[in-house]
Amino acid sequence: MRMRTDPSQGPSSGHSFGHSPLVLDIAGTRLDAADRRRLEHPLTGGLILFSRNWVDRAQLTALTTEVKAIRPDLLVCVDHEGGRVQRFRSDGFTHLPAMAVLGEAWMRDAMAATNAATAAGYVLGAELRACGVDLSFTPVLDLDHGRSSVIGDRAFHRDPRVASLLAKSLMHGLLQAGMANCGKHFPGHGHVAADSHLALPVDKRSLKAILADDAKPYEWLSTSLDSVMPAHVVYPKVDAAPAGFSERWLRHILRGDLGFTGAIFSDDLSMAGARVAGSTLDGALAALGAGCDLVLLCNQSLVDGGAALDGLLAGLVAAGEAGRWMPDGDSEARRLDLLPLTPPLPWDELMHEPAYQHALELLP
Repeated sequence: MRMRTDPSQGPSSGHSFGHSPLVLDIAGTRLDAADRRRLEHPLTGGLILFSRNWVDRAQLTALTTEVKAIRPDLLVCVDHEGGRVQRFRSDGFTHLPAMAVLGEAWMRDAMAATNAATAAGYVLGAELRACGVDLSFTPVLDLDHGRSSVIGDRAFHRDPRVASLLAKSLMHGLLQAGMANCGKHFPGHGHVAADSHLALPVDKRSLKAILADDAKPYEWLSTSLDSVMPAHVVYPKVDAAPAGFSERWLRHILRGDLGFTGAIFSDDLSMAGARVAGSTLDGALAALGAGCDLVLLCNQSLVDGGAALDGLLAGLVAAGEAGRWMPDGDSEARRLDLLPLTPPLPWDELMHEPAYQHALELLP
């Protein structure tokens, strides 16, 4: 388990919160005054990047360097899994396979597939880190039940044993690159057809059935996972609230029963599956109250000048002052533990590194 911190290594703009739970986005390829103001805010703990924030490696590296100059402790994140979910695809970035390709490779040669998965994790993590990105929200631990279009080939396999071993191999590669990991979407998004970006999916299985199948990777990887992202899915036989807003799922099952000790991120609070909680502020407070350490609010910098981001920051301040939300030093320590522990290998050096060259040869 990665251990680094002392929660006092928090935001440089001294404050009384001691917890920076919000991960937000920016609109463009460089920071503007509003972005800088939001990143300096003591409740901001991270930045999530999208394809619209990318021109080339030089631009991305300049952007992440400026972000770290504003707040060295900010966690720079991205959804960069491989296959159709890969934000940076040009200027030297390797086109990584969808995880299902590794699952298919397992069926031909299981041991070679685990080696290829480690290679994929290393290439993924090392290339991102060379450009100043700290964390990719990977691996996907959802199982491929053949019914979820939003998951589909993002999943390794239908068998939780295969998915777990390939994910663990990918995480080993991330670790070699100095990058933490994030398993998603707990306890499993693969059994529902609806896309939680657009609707609120409902999985009517029993807790026993879910724990015996889709949630197994979280049990088996409980000592390897650095962070987890719950699904915006309702499992009504367990709790009426979606998993990301459910204290039963997060505190009692994930932490209590399965023994997970790392950070918990909410999925994007702007998704349709999150609206059951009410306003964005209500969603953030519900997620934090249920056991999330960090909450994501994505793509809102593009709307009304980022009014929703400013509203959430102001709302969290007011909620903290009113006692509706208690900042958590343990949550802040878990956030800081996701930051890389070693300096990255610069891109030009990485390109000539034997381990990197070998990893490229192993990719399917």
